[in-house]
Amino acid sequence: MAKLIGLLKPKFKSEISVEEALNKRRSVRDYKGGSLGLEQVSQLLWATSGRNCYWRTAPSAGATYPLETYLVVGEVEGLQPGIYHYSPTGHSLEKIQEEDVRSELSRAALGQEMIREAPIEIVIAANYIRTTSGYGKRGVRYVHMEAGHVGQNIHLQAAAIDLGTVMIGAFEDQAVKEVLGIEEDPLYVIPVGKI
Repeated sequence: MAKLIGLLKPKFKSEISVEEALNKRRSVRDYKGGSLGLEQVSQLLWATSGRNCYWRTAPSAGATYPLETYLVVGEVEGLQPGIYHYSPTGHSLEKIQEEDVRSELSRAALGQEMIREAPIEIVIAANYIRTTSGYGKRGVRYVHMEAGHVGQNIHLQAAAIDLGTVMIGAFEDQAVKEVLGIEEDPLYVIPVGKI
């Protein structure tokens, strides 16, 4: 069994309101150099689908939770470059590959440079059967709705901690799967960096 890497406890209060985060939210494709801190990465991952006081930070049809979150690390203080899988229940990471794959991921995303240049990417991928097994074809819609909720959570959390991000959907699905070594279907590639 792979060793799990515990993340820092998420903060549940900040000095910025939801309204301020909504006002600051924008798509950012150019980032300042420099690594992110583990506290920032922990907070962003919690925002994706971490545990909150009820269940999770993003709603899921029938609590089927079809989404998996992967973290591509290039420059994070306290984390080696590589690919990690996020566990919401344990708020932890499992390292699945020890290599900086940002350049390969950028090529899989039609050469979008912001992926290569950002210190991290959050990749949201779907296991559709978790939802379609109970909801049939309509479950595909529910999975996409959930991905939208998660994407907005990431955007707002990034704005709240003075980071920039952009939601990327333009990529070659199979190429992203091969770079990450995953079976799920990628829905978003989300670079995050300093602004």
